[in-house]
This record gives sequence, C-alpha cells and structure tokens, in this order.
Amino acid sequence: MRDCHLNKMPRGGTTTSRYEEDSENAWNCCSWFEYLLIVILSTVLLIGVLVLTLFWVIFYRGGFAWADSPQLQFNLHPVLMVAGCVTFSGFSILLYRLCRCIKHLYVKLTHMLFHACAIPCIVMAFLAVFESHNLVEPPKPHFYSLHTWLGLITMAMFAVQFIVGFFSFLVLLCCENRTYSCRSAMVPIHASFGLANFMMAVATCVTGLVETERQLVGETGLSTRNSEIEHYIMNSMGVVFVALGIIISVAVRRSNAPATAKVYVTERLEIN
Repeated sequence: MRDCHLNKMPRGGTTTSRYEEDSENAWNCCSWFEYLLIVILSTVLLIGVLVLTLFWVIFYRGGFAWADSPQLQFNLHPVLMVAGCVTFSGFSILLYRLCRCIKHLYVKLTHMLFHACAIPCIVMAFLAVFESHNLVEPPKPHFYSLHTWLGLITMAMFAVQFIVGFFSFLVLLCCENRTYSCRSAMVPIHASFGLANFMMAVATCVTGLVETERQLVGETGLSTRNSEIEHYIMNSMGVVFVALGIIISVAVRRSNAPATAKVYVTERLEIN
C-alpha cells in the first residue's frame, strides 16, 4: 500500500521515494461520496452487529453469568468473540486502510491498540465456552464441530498476525533504515492475511449461528412467537456478518482511497 508520507532510505547511493499530486486521480464529489459511504456504513455495521448480539443474548438467552451457571456462562462467548474478532479487528483494518494521511507511526500504534483490545475479549470468550462445556450436565465434547475448527484456525491466525506485526512493524523501527526492505516486503503479506483472518472470523460467526440455531430448533422448535422472533434476530445477525465481510473487503481493496490520491516518484540521489 502506498502511504502519504516520505519513505527515507539510508545514506550512500540511496533511493528516496517522493510523491506529487496526480491530477488524473484527483477526487471528485462521487469519490468523496463513495469514501464517506464506506466509512459510515462499515462503522454502523461493526457497532450494530455487537449491539445486536448483546440484545439477543440479554433478552433471549438470559444474560450472563460465570461458573455458577454454565448455560449463562456460555453467553459470554458470542458477545466477546464478536467484540474481539469482528468489531475491534474490523475497526483496526479500516483505520489502517482509510486513515493514511495521518503520521504513519500513529496509525500503526492505533492499529495495534485495537488488536490489543481484542486479545482479552478472545481469551475470555475461549475460557467461557471451554468451562461451560465442562460444567454442564452432561459435559459437552470439545473441538468436534466445523465452527470450533474454524474458530481455532482464526485464533491461531490472529496470534501469528499480532506477533509478526508487532515485531516487524514496531520493534524493527528501532533500525528503520536497515530493516526498510524487509518491512516493505512483509506489508502485502501482512495485509492479505489480515483480511483473510477477518473473513475467517466472519465465517466462524456464521457457522456458530447455524450451529446454535439448529440446537434451539431441535430443542424447542418454533412453537412460540418469542422463538420465531429470536430466529429472525439470528438470521439478521448472519446477514450483517456477511455484509461486513463484503464492505470491509471493498474498503481494503478500493483503488481510489486517500492513500492512492498521491503518486510516488522514485529518484536516484547521489549523495557525496
């Protein structure tokens, strides 16, 4: 991805990247409208899916508890996973892609901060579902469903992405000039796997909804008006998850974002 700042290279036969205005890529009203639409729509969806999950859990699943009530302890799992893997991670991706004319170090730190906020949510969500399966009578088996397998892959990818991103793009800044080529080569890899990780989180959430809905229909069916409304709410959550996968992909892969409103010109500088 192209940045809106100068990339300085080491001295001694160095290459300095500069940019100049590109009149062909100048933004018009339609470009700004599209940009603002993506930002507003993605923000509404990221917050809305978390609010919708909270509403579903509190009003239709009985709220929250810890070890004293395994059924209610399980309810922590969907809320915290949506908060960590979808809402925080989604905002982190959007921020890094769409706020590229701010000082790049600040963008990196905020990008990392959002992902750091997701870590305790994911850990607590995993512990909640693991303990609730052990405490319920009879105990439920672990790691048997497609939802669980996708969840484990998603968490593993998230951990690898966070560790690699932390050491590659923050720690290596201590030797910024010497590690420039290495960090530049890792940017597209990190960005591609970050988007793939978000799509995996969306797929995991959707399979979790399908699994939960099958259990609820098998236990009680749709015999009451309340169960029908809950069924529609869960379907709505699934639609929002899919919409998020689409809109985040569009936001990341758009070519006429603020970062590309500038065109880089590379010059070979001879420094005596």
